[in-house]
Amino acid sequence: MRKVIAAINMTIDGFCDHTAISPDEEIHQHYTDLLNNSGTALYGRTTYQLMEYWRTFLENPSEEKSMNDFAEAIDRIPKIVFSHTLTNIDWETASLADQDTEKEISALRQQAGKDILVCSPGLIVSLTQLGLIDEYQLCVHPVIAGNGLPLFKNINNSISLKLITTKTFSSGAIILYYQPEDIIKTT
Repeated sequence: MRKVIAAINMTIDGFCDHTAISPDEEIHQHYTDLLNNSGTALYGRTTYQLMEYWRTFLENPSEEKSMNDFAEAIDRIPKIVFSHTLTNIDWETASLADQDTEKEISALRQQAGKDILVCSPGLIVSLTQLGLIDEYQLCVHPVIAGNGLPLFKNINNSISLKLITTKTFSSGAIILYYQPEDIIKTT
């Protein structure tokens, strides 16, 4: 069965804001490798539309090889977009989910292939609430944003996580790899 991995960047105070962080070559390379070694990336509408930015690098490459490599990896990986408002998308390697979230993920897990990445805050929350995340890869950047979109907004249960490993970058960012252990129901 394919593993479902929540992989996301965040600030040290828990906000998901791409404008608050500055990924360097080393972090771009990490995410390029992660995409290249995964089978599918899942996005909500907002994050998907943000990721479309990388398509411009395919036509107009950057001077930074790591950014071009990331753009190629994000272009290549099959993407499934969960949206209530989008009716079509024009990225050749992307498609709209055609089932509800739980059914779509369950079907994907049963298919042969590499791991499934969940790359949107809202989708991570939804799948966390459904108990469908097998691993969290939280890249915490050494930035205090002060405000923004909190990653675990609207989680109503306490979830115990087991630290598996860490990966530290020269920029001071660190990826914390966790597996869920127990969900404690609260009212």
